[in-house]
Amino acid sequence: MATTRSAHTVWEGNLLQGTGTVTFDSSGIGEQAVSWPSRAEQANGKTSPEELIAAAHSSCFCMAFSNGLDKAGTPPTRLVTSADVTFQPGTGITGIHLTVEGTVPGMDEAAFVAAAEEAKVNCPVSQALKATPITLTAKLA
Repeated sequence: MATTRSAHTVWEGNLLQGTGTVTFDSSGIGEQAVSWPSRAEQANGKTSPEELIAAAHSSCFCMAFSNGLDKAGTPPTRLVTSADVTFQPGTGITGIHLTVEGTVPGMDEAAFVAAAEEAKVNCPVSQALKATPITLTAKLA
């Protein structure tokens, strides 16, 4: 069964001086402030579309990687993934770098890296963002 998750943003003012609030409707986890300076300069306690993409990508990758490892008979004990989304004003999102470190009993480094690469390609968020270059660094803990 398909699921749909929703969020909405209210923006007030122009791009450079305006501010917005992103509300996480489906989960009800709250609201986050967003602004152009938080996107193109310093975060200063506000989020950005790129940070939200990084959160979505890192969590989706962990789920896909965990599932792939489990199906291969080597379930992970722990996976820690970070996603760095690079935004260039005037150009857009220029790349995403995933970094994963994992504890997987019975798996060697080469097999871990290969499984991570497969998860990178096949995770649903990677699929949605495949027009953007996505790189990966993977290592066993």
